[in-house]
Amino acid sequence: MDVIGSTIDDAAGEAFDKVSKIIGLPYPGGPMLDKLALQGDASKYKFSDPTQGKYDFSFSGLKTSILYFLQKEMRKDSDFIKNNINDICASVQITIVTALDKQLSNAVEDFNIKQVAIAGGVSANSGLRKMISDKVDLGWEVFIPDFQFCTDNAAMIGITGYYKYLEKDFTDISLVPMPRLKI
Repeated sequence: MDVIGSTIDDAAGEAFDKVSKIIGLPYPGGPMLDKLALQGDASKYKFSDPTQGKYDFSFSGLKTSILYFLQKEMRKDSDFIKNNINDICASVQITIVTALDKQLSNAVEDFNIKQVAIAGGVSANSGLRKMISDKVDLGWEVFIPDFQFCTDNAAMIGITGYYKYLEKDFTDISLVPMPRLKI
C-alpha cells in the first residue's frame, strides 16, 4: 500500500465533530450534523475548499472559515445558527464530501484505480456513502461497510491497546508519540 494523499492537519471526521461543537451539537456531532443536513439546502452557504494540491486536505482552514462566518452572522442575528441549522449542516457536509470526492477522483484517474473502499467513522456519513455509491456508474467497484461497522478509529485504537495490555506489551513513559510518522 502506498499513501498518496492525506490530511496535513485535522481529519474529515474531526472537522465534522468540531464544526458540530461550534454550532452547539452534542459530541460526537458528525451523526447529528448528517441528520440535520438531510433537511437543509447544501448550496445555501459556501465555505473554503479544504483540498490541498492534488490529493491532500487541510480541514483546519475550513473550520476557521466556518467559525468566522458564524461569528459574523451571529453579530447580525443572535439566532442565526438556530434559524439556519439545517442549511449550515448541509453546506458543511457538501463542502467536506465534495473535497473528499475531488481528491479521490483525482487518485482514481491518475493511478487507474478500479476498486475503492471507505472506512472509519466518516464512512457512516450519508453524503459520503451516496457519493461513493454513485461512482459505480463510472465503472468503479466500491466497498462500503455496513453501517454497524463504521466505527470511529478511536475504538479500533482502544481495542488494540486492550489486547496489548493483555499480552503485557508495554513501553516506558519516555516514548514520544509521533502522529504524522511516515511508515
